[in-house]
Amino acid sequence: MRDRVPDRLLRIAIERAGAPNGLWFTERQLYYQACRVALPVHRLPHRITRTFPVPLRYEVFRRALERYGAVPGLLAPQPPRTGPAGRHTPEPDLFDYGLPRLLVCQSDSVAQMLRANAVPMESACPVVSAAELPLDPRMTAMLGRVERSAVYVLHDAGAEGHDFPARVAELTDIPEGVRLVPLGLRANQAARLHAFHRRGESRPVAAELDPWERAWLARGRFVEVEAVRPAALLRTVHRLVRDIRRPPRTVVGEWRRARESGFLTWPAA
Repeated sequence: MRDRVPDRLLRIAIERAGAPNGLWFTERQLYYQACRVALPVHRLPHRITRTFPVPLRYEVFRRALERYGAVPGLLAPQPPRTGPAGRHTPEPDLFDYGLPRLLVCQSDSVAQMLRANAVPMESACPVVSAAELPLDPRMTAMLGRVERSAVYVLHDAGAEGHDFPARVAELTDIPEGVRLVPLGLRANQAARLHAFHRRGESRPVAAELDPWERAWLARGRFVEVEAVRPAALLRTVHRLVRDIRRPPRTVVGEWRRARESGFLTWPAA
């Protein structure tokens, strides 16, 4: 009887984690999906901005996962990539080209998930993790050959995560003119998403923060990027690395957009 509740939460979470279209996801993303099934705070109104403690202990989730067996779409844990860049291809002139963008993830499992879901191919953006820093000098040279190229940084909302972009700059000699763009997750972004937080040791943060973020971090709170729904994370990464900005949603803007596209459009299917 005691196991039936977490087993049911896990079954529902498995159905939702890979939606839509059978996405690949990490064990930690599946755990947070089970938390959203147990406590659907993501449905709260947007005007409420706060994070929530996890409602399900990870040990309970792990035992349910072991009872379930093989999960479709769940990525098997892999050690971080090591070795020189470009070892996956025999092309001798790989590093002679320009590179418009590169994504550095604080979490290696997040980098693996983004690569498994074809972000490098679909957004023309190689994905590496903190474990692969410093970047190969031949790769940074490729960035320097493209005007307005950028190194995007994806990090957790926590003390270490907020300082991670500065660490990337310290570890890698980024060519002049290449932009270093932190994508988040920041604490205030996590609050707008109603994400689940965990607690660790509090430590000083060197990054610039607003007073609310500093008070939130002072309690040792942090939100992992994996707490964001896999589909939402993929959609956001694709949009931000392509530098696509959302227009403000106003009545006038909606009317203009409808007038420009036509009120009758082709069906999406």
